[in-house]
Amino acid sequence: MDMKRRNFLKSMAVAGVGSCMGGGALAAKGKRPNIVWIFSDDHSYQTIGAYGGRLAKLNPSPNIDRIAAQGMRFDKCYVENSICAPSRAALLTGKLSHLHGKKTNHGGFNQDQQTFPKILRKNGYQTAMIGKIHLPGKMQGFDYWEVLPGQGAYVNPKFITEEGETHYNGHVTDVITDRALRWLKEERNPEKPFMVMIHHKAPHRNWHPAARHMDKYADTHIPEPETLFDDYSTRGTAAHTQWMTIDKSMLLGFDLKVNTENPDSVKGQYERRNQYYKEHKDELKGKDLVKWKYQLYMKDFMRCTWGVDENVGRVLEYLEEAGLDENTIVMYSSDQGFYMGEHGWFDKRFMYEESFRTPLIVRWPGVVKPGSVNKDLVQNIDFAETFLDIAGAPIPDDMQGRSIVPLLKGEKPKDWRDSLYYHYYEYPDRSHNVRRHEGVATERYKLIRFYGKDVPGGEEWELYDLKKDPRELKNVYGNPEYSEVVQELKGELEKLRMKYKVPEEEGQS
Repeated sequence: MDMKRRNFLKSMAVAGVGSCMGGGALAAKGKRPNIVWIFSDDHSYQTIGAYGGRLAKLNPSPNIDRIAAQGMRFDKCYVENSICAPSRAALLTGKLSHLHGKKTNHGGFNQDQQTFPKILRKNGYQTAMIGKIHLPGKMQGFDYWEVLPGQGAYVNPKFITEEGETHYNGHVTDVITDRALRWLKEERNPEKPFMVMIHHKAPHRNWHPAARHMDKYADTHIPEPETLFDDYSTRGTAAHTQWMTIDKSMLLGFDLKVNTENPDSVKGQYERRNQYYKEHKDELKGKDLVKWKYQLYMKDFMRCTWGVDENVGRVLEYLEEAGLDENTIVMYSSDQGFYMGEHGWFDKRFMYEESFRTPLIVRWPGVVKPGSVNKDLVQNIDFAETFLDIAGAPIPDDMQGRSIVPLLKGEKPKDWRDSLYYHYYEYPDRSHNVRRHEGVATERYKLIRFYGKDVPGGEEWELYDLKKDPRELKNVYGNPEYSEVVQELKGELEKLRMKYKVPEEEGQS
């Protein structure tokens, strides 16, 4: 956003008037829109029906699809660092990892820094945060907050609040929605606009569905990705040395609940698979074992997302019953994407499409055209600015993203970005062993630089032509036909590093 636009927003906020874009028109009438932000953990776009693909025919997400049918689906929404805690920090701050300070899932987070909910509160919004935030320390900027400690538990979860700990019986997805609806119905001030952040733990590893959903997909064959047995033949060290394959890294006990006790399960929940394994374990070898593990993984994952979708429906139903739906923006997203067996993987972290890209679906009655699709480059550093723009609140100059309100209105700014910067830092890490890397992505190309002392020569490069190779199977970095593209993208990468104030030492170790 240019300085003139920022100054205008600030002057409007001082005058007590909303922005002229998005929520501004409603703000001028004293009816600034409410915002319901629903955020899941690791929910892949591949398992959302509205995005199509091999899994859409299973009708995995009818309520989320309803938001898309009534609003806008973003096809090119990406993250700046594909891992849980840094993504959530980017959501709150509108900044990249090196500035908000949360580069990995480990260590602390500076809760005293500027975040969008603090600004929303100063500008007349009620704010609430319920569910998983995965950032240590006392939450700030919220009138009400009740969050899971760390990853939290799937069954009978404990929460942390301003007053201390709370504990509830039930599946965590249901409990989070129960607590959010309680706040909406009983705690908020009906005379003020609100923003409620409903953050689900599901479908994070190790994928414990509610017991009532275990029959879902029980007799369904989940289609396999074409790249389930990818051999990484054109890629470098990082792809060959990762620890996130369904074959070797997915654990029968912890992940698939086979021959082990699981505190997040109820008696008999996984009996069927355990009986099958007992009878067939001698023949479950090689690719046959991978295929069987894939089916168990996908069914548990999609049972978890079914529970999320079911609870999204509960929220939509409440908004309609309370007469809030017409003046409430509903947004659905996830902290990053996830591998559904593509390249033989689960988890995230890489800059490859399945983990770099995340779902974003927005319903805004009277503003967003129903059933519309946006294909502009959007990133999670844009979310904070978007919330502030909707509320008619000032957008600080040091936030690094841009409001997507113009895109929601079908009006792409002439200076909208044509490239994205990415940086993953969590190596060495005992969990998945993904090398550090940074990169630049455009609509057609993706250039990735893996670096560090454990990378031969200190760095390795990969280039993908997404038009010719959308599955990113062929690294063309060394192909002379792409030499000019490589030089252009290296130049663009350096420009983005300067634009986003990435320190020189970042990317050197």
